[in-house]
Amino acid sequence: MANLFLALASEGEKVVEFGPGGQLQEWAWLILVAPFVAYVLILAYGKKLKYEGGEIAVGMMAFVFGYGLLLWVDTIRNHTVFEKSIEIGRVGNGMVFEWGWVVDGLSSMMYFVVGTVGLLVFTYALGYMKGERRNTFFYASFSLFAGAMLVLVASANLAQLIVGWELVGVASYLLIGHYWEDKANSSAGMKAFFTNKVADVGLIVGALALSVSVGSFRIKDILEVATHNGDSLNAPYFGSTVAVAGALLLFFGAMGKSAQFPLHIWLPDAMAGPTPVSALMHAATMVTAGIYLMARMFPLYQEMATAARPIMIAVGAATLFLTGLIALVQDDIKKVLAYSTVSQLGYMMVAIAAGGYTAALFHLFTHAFFKALLFLGAGSVIHGVHSNNMSDMGGLRKYMPRTFWTFIIGSGALAGIIPLAGFFSKDEILGTLDHEGYTAVLWIAIAGAFVTAFYMTRAVALTFFGSYKGHGHPHESEGLMTVPLMILAGFSVVAGAVNMAGFKFGETIVLRYTGFTEWLATRDFSPLGDHHPEALEWGLALYGTIAAVGGIAIGWMLFSKDGETQEARDRLSIPVLYPILRAKYYLDDVALALVGVIKGPAARFVDWTNTYIFDTIVNSFGFAAGWLGKVVYNVADQGIIDGIFNGSAGVASVAGGWLRKIQTGKIQQYAGALVIGAVALVVGFVIFNSN
Repeated sequence: MANLFLALASEGEKVVEFGPGGQLQEWAWLILVAPFVAYVLILAYGKKLKYEGGEIAVGMMAFVFGYGLLLWVDTIRNHTVFEKSIEIGRVGNGMVFEWGWVVDGLSSMMYFVVGTVGLLVFTYALGYMKGERRNTFFYASFSLFAGAMLVLVASANLAQLIVGWELVGVASYLLIGHYWEDKANSSAGMKAFFTNKVADVGLIVGALALSVSVGSFRIKDILEVATHNGDSLNAPYFGSTVAVAGALLLFFGAMGKSAQFPLHIWLPDAMAGPTPVSALMHAATMVTAGIYLMARMFPLYQEMATAARPIMIAVGAATLFLTGLIALVQDDIKKVLAYSTVSQLGYMMVAIAAGGYTAALFHLFTHAFFKALLFLGAGSVIHGVHSNNMSDMGGLRKYMPRTFWTFIIGSGALAGIIPLAGFFSKDEILGTLDHEGYTAVLWIAIAGAFVTAFYMTRAVALTFFGSYKGHGHPHESEGLMTVPLMILAGFSVVAGAVNMAGFKFGETIVLRYTGFTEWLATRDFSPLGDHHPEALEWGLALYGTIAAVGGIAIGWMLFSKDGETQEARDRLSIPVLYPILRAKYYLDDVALALVGVIKGPAARFVDWTNTYIFDTIVNSFGFAAGWLGKVVYNVADQGIIDGIFNGSAGVASVAGGWLRKIQTGKIQQYAGALVIGAVALVVGFVIFNSN
């Protein structure tokens, strides 16, 4: 290998390549390593810099953005599929652990999204985090967060994917609990961590089941078997086949990361972290990991694990509608957006389960921009009024015009208003559901569009209209924060153009462009066979638009009028439903009850294990070490080593005594000894020479 990293990593090991690819793909490992280099540099030198390490983090993300853009452009132009793996270890005779990276349509799209959104969010953080606590640690953890996601995206095998997956969880735990002095914040970090650990059991067991059955951790090998209906994945496994059971277990893992109902309970609480964390987590990293996993393994669900798809659709449909309803009653503006994210992830999961590979990822792509915009807009508001609660806001459009207008664009895109990006991606999901015959789910999705528009209208009205309710002095944010907002607003307007179905007038279709579909299909297993409408389906588009406009209109009627109190402004209080939504379907209570039931026996078991097993083992080692020490001291040290040295000293002492007797200091004796010695030498010489 030409580069140092590979030389170090692959010394004496096997390197496997799948082409074709050029130097750009060959060196793509740099965008995986860059965040970890930044992590180390920030910890080492961050405190000496003006932005306490933020400069290094932004520079690193600029590099990731630039490289990701080049990779994506190359994928678009040359349809490049490239994979490289380096063997780092083996288990038994066949299972190989590898470190690798994949450059194809799917990963290139994600590199671009992580790089673009990441660069803007990191830049925004320079302004938002100014004067905050532990900024150096924050930027280091933030870089680790982005790097872990890139490791996950680049994974050529399930073992590496799990490593990236877990690193994302660790980094999110550090960032969600950044303000750990407040117990609620540290508890939120632990809640996210432990909820995800429950789901991770499914991911790990599923990955092992599929990998061991196929004899390889490599995703390419597993999908090759899946697409050829291989016997190894048809073997029975817990009442099903390995393929279906493995696919469901992977999906369970994705439910945790992508916050699917009822494992979504950690995500709204994760708003305890700094707002830039929320933006990156909801737009381009953690919560998209589950959708990415489903997309990466899509050929498995498409070919051999079709029995898993109805369950995925049911979970996705429940997620998109039920969690959207909870957003209606939230006062914290970030929690409104958090439940909105959960709902949109439900759209993506429904789409991919229905066979809409492109539709799900198209929505992931557009959602990344307008959801990042909305979170950063919310952060700008919070920065201006020093409160998360909309009951402390109102009338902010006059004080924060740039934040207001960009937030309006993001809200419109999320609601699916034509011609903003969200309209096209959500319409493609509706088209997929209609084409695949999921009529009931289609209507749930349309109803979800109404709910989305409704709660976003409420959020806009309570935040930006009426009179100001807070006690501080609201002000527009500085350029470091508003410029990223304006750039993201631009993406929220135009991002839908990368995959427009086109408009059909008679026999003429105009503005049709499906480049995004072709780029995503640039994989080893393309074509992936999902639905590509010839043109916009006017009926579906009309239903979706009526739902969105209806949600905005009714929301505006209810919430645009000002009132003296929050209760007076917040006029939605439907009996029975409202308390249930405020209690979030009591899922947190159920989870706490389960934890309460489990934690007592679990704690006693751990205590018993610690007392009677680990302590016994440790004490045994301690006793053995003490006994061995005594043996070493008494036998080896005192008996042997000291004996040798004491014996040597005694011999030296005796010899010294003898020598001391001839060292009298009398010159006459020395001269006499000299003469005697000389005579003895002469006599000896004569005797031996004569012989």
